[in-house]
Amino acid sequence: MIVPMKKVCLMVQESRVNDALLKLREVGVVHLHTANAPDGNSKAIERKSKVEGALGLLGEIKVPKNKNALTPSQPDRARLISAGARRGRRSVDVYGSEEEEPYSLDAVITSGRPYLPDLIVGIGKERKALQDRDIFLNREISRISPWGDFEPSSIKEMESLGLPVFLYELTPEAFSAISEDVRYIKLFQNKNVVRLVVLDKEIQGIAPFQLPEKSMSALIRETDEIKLDIEELDAKLRNFVSRRSALISEMAVVEQDIEFETAVVNMEKVDGVPAEMGLSYLTGYVPCDDTGRLKTAASENGWALSLIDPEDTDEAVPTKLKNSKFVNLLNPITGFLGIVPGYRETDISPWFLIFFCIFFGMIFGDAAYGVILSLVALFGIIKTAKKGVPQALQMLLLLGIFNTAWGVITCTWFGVKAEKVPQVLQDISLPVFSTAKTDSALVSQNLQIFCFSLGLLQLTIAHIKGFFRNIRSLKLFSELGSIAMLFGMYNVVLFLVVSNDARSIPLLPVSIYLLGGGFVLNFIFASYEGSIGRSVLESCKNIISVVLGITNVFSDIMSYIRLWAVGLAGASIASTVNTMAGPLLGGFLMFAGMLLLVFGHGLNIILNVLSVLVHGVRLNTLEFSSHIGLTWSGTAYKPFAQRAIK
Repeated sequence: MIVPMKKVCLMVQESRVNDALLKLREVGVVHLHTANAPDGNSKAIERKSKVEGALGLLGEIKVPKNKNALTPSQPDRARLISAGARRGRRSVDVYGSEEEEPYSLDAVITSGRPYLPDLIVGIGKERKALQDRDIFLNREISRISPWGDFEPSSIKEMESLGLPVFLYELTPEAFSAISEDVRYIKLFQNKNVVRLVVLDKEIQGIAPFQLPEKSMSALIRETDEIKLDIEELDAKLRNFVSRRSALISEMAVVEQDIEFETAVVNMEKVDGVPAEMGLSYLTGYVPCDDTGRLKTAASENGWALSLIDPEDTDEAVPTKLKNSKFVNLLNPITGFLGIVPGYRETDISPWFLIFFCIFFGMIFGDAAYGVILSLVALFGIIKTAKKGVPQALQMLLLLGIFNTAWGVITCTWFGVKAEKVPQVLQDISLPVFSTAKTDSALVSQNLQIFCFSLGLLQLTIAHIKGFFRNIRSLKLFSELGSIAMLFGMYNVVLFLVVSNDARSIPLLPVSIYLLGGGFVLNFIFASYEGSIGRSVLESCKNIISVVLGITNVFSDIMSYIRLWAVGLAGASIASTVNTMAGPLLGGFLMFAGMLLLVFGHGLNIILNVLSVLVHGVRLNTLEFSSHIGLTWSGTAYKPFAQRAIK
């Protein structure tokens, strides 16, 4: 359910703004309305940029599995330090002690030691400059290598003595077109290029070959030195990898500092108040259940506090969901997708969770895959039991159970043909969906009917919720009309897709009555806001979209066939993998066959995960949500609060 909110206006003396915000952060219940952001000169934003850069650099560094590999041998140690000395660096032992470096700004100020992100980012900038130089030098080496190893300074010296020399790379066509008075020495020619040493003067209209800054041998020596320098810097960065947790903690501190700065810049001054009595205020939102804590804090600190109900036009009200622990298992999914219902919309979390689990089981469709997912989840739960089990592992276990259950019902185990599955597994399967007990064509038809029926059920639930939401308005007849259209179109879909024997009711006249009656109710009451006349007039204005609503119902029900189609595709991939690996399992290539099975089924599991994200989520967030009037346009409730730093 969506928790009701109150709009807050908090007024304090301008001289006590910082103290008030610190106290407000301790209370930790107000979601601030932040129209402004700190400017680019913010120290906290600058620190965040440095910490992000440091974490990014450490993420690029590969750390050997053998920890002893972090400490180089004495020859390598001397080689790296001497490389740094050659390039003018201090000869510093970068493999120093395990002493902790300070990560917080306060620790830096009090200790006088360098700020850790500054150290890492500085090394990263130097490393990037060397890498860029290395790329440039290698391009130069590649460019001048056809000319061999020569000293550019010698050519420049000849020019100073009055004997200019120019190098040219020409196409054969350009070479044949040069003037006869040009004095040159031809060094090389093939069908693509001619290399010349031209004496006295340049060839008119053609630019000479650009001389390198050094000879090729000098460039190669410099690239070798750069490689040693990059190794040295990488070694330094590897020593900082162990400080990643400190950087993550610093990032949490910085984000809270940015949040505080944001609160400060959103404090508005009260106009018309004498300067010596300056007042500032901020606005935000607080859950109704937490208003008591805010009132107490305001009374203790002398704040002026206003609490009102948000206006219907207020789009900034955040959404706070309050559900059972079971329904909260959906949080990893909605958090990953970044979707939140609007404050005035309907919370469909329980239905989303139930149907998502069903969709997951049908799309994966294999009991063996479900067992694997369940075992992985159980292993993770056992490993994290003492620290607190993440919701993602609990959700994975629930999905694995649904997957296993659907696979048991359909007698699907690693894509093996049903008749080859052990008899006990065939016996516990459900005949209507199991090819072990029923003809495959009939099973396929039954699964299609089940998909359409599941769609009918979910979309009907959406309009039943709409019916009760509008129980005090004539608009509820519009919801009844939508339900009638769903049932009528459901039968039309069965008529078009499945055989005559599977139709639930005769197509005519019942379906026409349901569709026609539902359309009339929608036309009259869909826009009802106190007047039937205005509602009908509004429908007339939008007649095209109203008529298209019928086809939308058809497409929405048909959309659920994807559950059968995607599940069938996954089963086909599993069966193909088994067919390819089967001949290898009986001979000396058994290991290759086992490897193929693991790779093939592993890839199929990954593809199924992607299918769930695309299709399973879509049916909830598009088809179901559109029928319930949910746009997922909300902003998650995030109180201004002091958070623990790990």
